[in-house]
Amino acid sequence: MSIKSLAAKIFANFIDNKTQKWTSNPVITQQQVFEDLIRQAVNTQFGKDHNFRGITTFEDFQNHVPIRDYEALKPYVDRVIKGEENILWIGKPIYFAKTSGTTSGAKYIPLTKESMPYHIEAARNAILNYIHETGKADFVDGKMIFLQGSPILEEKNGIQFGRLSGIVAHFVPQYLQKNRMPSWETNCIDDWETKVDAIVAETINEDMAVISGIPSWVQMYFEKLQQKGGRPIGEIFKNFNLFIYGGVNYEPYRAKFENLIGRKVDAIELFPASEGFFAYQDSQKGKGMLLLLNSGIFYEFVKADVFFTENPKRYTIGEVELDVNYVLIISTNSGLWAYNIGDTVQFTSLKPYRIIVSGRIKHYISAFGEHVIGKEVEHALQEAMEDTTIRVNEFTVAPQIAPQIGLPYHEWFIEFENEPYNLEDFALIIDNAMRKQNVYYDDLIVGKVLRKLVITKVSKNGFQEYMKSIGKLGGQNKLPRLSNDREIAEKLINL
Repeated sequence: MSIKSLAAKIFANFIDNKTQKWTSNPVITQQQVFEDLIRQAVNTQFGKDHNFRGITTFEDFQNHVPIRDYEALKPYVDRVIKGEENILWIGKPIYFAKTSGTTSGAKYIPLTKESMPYHIEAARNAILNYIHETGKADFVDGKMIFLQGSPILEEKNGIQFGRLSGIVAHFVPQYLQKNRMPSWETNCIDDWETKVDAIVAETINEDMAVISGIPSWVQMYFEKLQQKGGRPIGEIFKNFNLFIYGGVNYEPYRAKFENLIGRKVDAIELFPASEGFFAYQDSQKGKGMLLLLNSGIFYEFVKADVFFTENPKRYTIGEVELDVNYVLIISTNSGLWAYNIGDTVQFTSLKPYRIIVSGRIKHYISAFGEHVIGKEVEHALQEAMEDTTIRVNEFTVAPQIAPQIGLPYHEWFIEFENEPYNLEDFALIIDNAMRKQNVYYDDLIVGKVLRKLVITKVSKNGFQEYMKSIGKLGGQNKLPRLSNDREIAEKLINL
């Protein structure tokens, strides 16, 4: 055992002890976070506008501060971008993370000197937790890579702007600098396809031990590696045994990854976002990710099925239940207040509090009242692929409301690596899995409002071509699993 791996184990034990302290007192921990946030922001413009001086309880906060999305918070953000201080948080943010927006175009999420350390610590602690649980630490001596956006930042009014992954690249600890890949120059390449080719060239002869990124883009990297190396990834990188991912569910990709790698590897799921680092997988055995309750974020939860009603009830951590679909609402030390990030979660454990990301509140299908969510389609596809050689590269689902013939249906656009011998039988397995999960969908099938789903095959690299056509190839960009309209569907058909 090297000195570095021994030190990692010792540090992992220290971090585990700290983690146990707050996980054993979750409600008190969140109460302290809440009080600290209100106290620090009381003299900000937002705090004055919402009478933070009069807030002493959660109920006070909920009465004074309505739930907002980015569009509603934007007037405050615009003032911060112009250089004004003490608007949403103390002083000015040190960064703005630029993300792809919806109705507002690009979104600019503030990152402050108080919030930034939690992004870095959470990623670090996820790895240390893995070391503590498994005892595996040899990988710290190998090379590590995170497929990310360019670290080149812009500056305006004393605030730097960039993609979150590019911002985080500036905070890689000194002790990991020698292990980190690719080179800074390669990381700065903006064109994703050119960048991946350069990463392949730099890493193919290295001892890669840890690989991290969004599964769809890591898959592209693996495929190019395999083409160049002529061998499975596990033979090119003999010591590669840990995959770290976030952004999307890994399960639809798992079979394809294991085929590309040639063996199984451990995986750690993360739940990072520009708005905060919310959770990481703390157990290789348990389901879900540990919700980080001590990271400068106060959480509220609204049941997804009533979210769009007037004044839906807002729950705090001590009030949540297992297996309920909640919209995640956050208030943070970067100046987001009762902010709807758009993700829905479900709790898989209450001791400690673990979650899975079940979908996006705006990404669903309910053209007929079925309200299908991302977790359901991912689970149905996974069930259909179990114990088969079928492998899927990517997929998305949209409603077909007005078919030329027959009843409406859900159309599944799937890019297969290994496709099923009988597409109709495969579609039926998925459909039955959907009906078991979603009673509304089942009722529509039984009532002959919908017919069973239809699979439309997407050509090899079709989804990559689609993402490229809309300027979102690579980096942290993700394909929506579900759409309630046919905008994506029509573009895929016309590729």
